[in-house]
Amino acid sequence: MKKLKRKKDNAGVGENGNGSTRDADCGRKQKLAEIHQALFSDPVDIETLRRAAASKGGLLTDEVRRKVWPKLLNINVYDLPYKPGRKVRENHKDYNQVVLDVRRSMKRFPQGMAASERATLQEQLIDIILEVLKHNPQLHYYQGYHDVAVSLLLVVGERMALALLNKLSNFHLRDFMDPTMDSTKHILNYLMPILEQVDAELHDFMNRAEVGTIFALSWLITWYGHVLSQFKHTLRLYDFFLASHPLMPIYLAATIVLYREKEVKQTECDMAMVHHLLSRIPQDLPYELLIGQAQHLFDQYPPSLLAKRAALQPRKSLSISTFQAFQLSTLHQRPDNVLQRLTRAEDSTTPRHGLEAALPQDGGQLWGQGNRMVKMAVWGLSATLGAAVFAVAQTAMDWGPEVLLQLF
Repeated sequence: MKKLKRKKDNAGVGENGNGSTRDADCGRKQKLAEIHQALFSDPVDIETLRRAAASKGGLLTDEVRRKVWPKLLNINVYDLPYKPGRKVRENHKDYNQVVLDVRRSMKRFPQGMAASERATLQEQLIDIILEVLKHNPQLHYYQGYHDVAVSLLLVVGERMALALLNKLSNFHLRDFMDPTMDSTKHILNYLMPILEQVDAELHDFMNRAEVGTIFALSWLITWYGHVLSQFKHTLRLYDFFLASHPLMPIYLAATIVLYREKEVKQTECDMAMVHHLLSRIPQDLPYELLIGQAQHLFDQYPPSLLAKRAALQPRKSLSISTFQAFQLSTLHQRPDNVLQRLTRAEDSTTPRHGLEAALPQDGGQLWGQGNRMVKMAVWGLSATLGAAVFAVAQTAMDWGPEVLLQLF
């Protein structure tokens, strides 16, 4: 027993004997406790959740993301949209392009995933995208939109992914979904003014090379999901972006260019050469460092200052102009345990409707008042099987947030 005890103690000490691993574990547990407390506060402590998502390590696990992401976007987990139906595909103008993009997205799914499982998720992805477009005719599909959708799907499942994607499309991603690229170009135009404020020499070099900002287009419109090979890095950035201003992806792009300043300046001052270098994003970037620097740049050079100095103000960005109202809307949310009680009370006084009414009688009892705990137990089991399995299992049931709140 003593030998095992010593081994356990050593496991919590870094190689230099300073206890760094143990300190990291303590920091992780403290962060989880703070997130847990913020989720149970009434109203939900959104500012604490935003700080947790932006700070080192982000939201740490997919289980935590399934609880926090909806709160960051002001989504009631007991009032989700219905499961997308296949009828939405009929005669949809974007159907063929969406299918082509989704079929080409194989690298976005975990390695080793069974082909049948991936095929199921791809069909769900098609339905989610088309459902958002159907209910928001003012939005226009763009190539790369599916990269955002699949990142959400793999973490939260089909119905919640639909709710998150719908909210993001009307706020953070709104400028990319105009009928033209004008609004997207407007967002890209914030990149060079940031560089000019921080490193005038690098800014002048890129201007002489006439490289422009198109190298960062795929970074911006996919929230880096298309260009990063490791999903954990994508999720870390999504934590950050979901908790931040819609322009934060462009501030991160600036920090990446600044981080590669020596490489850029050592390249031949030629448009093709500089574009080739910058468009291939390194896979070993120090993400935590860059996230911290992006936040610092945003605080030091806010969008309003950049717009004024670079004469960007005349063009109105819907993502920017609606963000303050969006932020305010997130501040008065009830915790999930309260929402659940309210939903149960409503269910006991109102007839079955929506998804519950559509269920066959022999299977509908799972959604009944007397069997909710069965449903929640099954949901909790699916959450332990990993994000990919959860995404498939989620199509068979509604959410049970209280189960997640017990997973700390």
